Amino acid sequence: MLHRICSYFGVDARILLEPVERVVATDNSVLLNPAVAEYLGGTARPVPEEDFPSGFYRFTRRSFMDDKAFVQGVIYVFRNRGGTFLKGFEAKDAMRAQGLSVEPRNREFRGTVIPQEDGIAALVSRKGATTTSFNYLARVPTFENNFWVGYVTRTVRENIAGRRVERLVYEHLGSNLKEVLPAARNAGFCKAEDLVPYHRNLLKVGETFF
Repeated sequence: MLHRICSYFGVDARILLEPVERVVATDNSVLLNPAVAEYLGGTARPVPEEDFPSGFYRFTRRSFMDDKAFVQGVIYVFRNRGGTFLKGFEAKDAMRAQGLSVEPRNREFRGTVIPQEDGIAALVSRKGATTTSFNYLARVPTFENNFWVGYVTRTVRENIAGRRVERLVYEHLGSNLKEVLPAARNAGFCKAEDLVPYHRNLLKVGETFF
């Protein structure tokens, strides 16, 4: 199953099969440091499975650079040593647009998920990078209770081309291949009309984000 999924990503299936001990080492020592423990220590608590389940998610957002383009893709959420983490791969066409290599090691990103009062937040970065993106997501009522809506920000200077914040939608797909494979196959840039209809509604296409 994982091999088929990774075939659509263009990466080795072993990436999702490596032992979790080698994926990331959970260390909450910074958040629990006495200097900030009373202020940030609450974010070191585990994210409950029922609040943000493990598994695959389809995500969508508008492009930071092109008003008419949208980005869609798949990320994988997993637990390790009490922590909650995510990983995925930048779309190849998005990397090419930035003049970057499309090798899997350059496209992969990972992040840590922390609880918030009314949702979750995630700090996400590519390997070896010195910048991160910040995601905030809150669950929205749906029939299957599997959608989260929020925003994503990128840490760049004000005079850099493009916007720094966009609405973001996550849809939990679990491990259902009938949902995951088509989502992975369609990863990359697309037009608004190509988005899943409910994603398009939640992104409020055409409305200003405040």
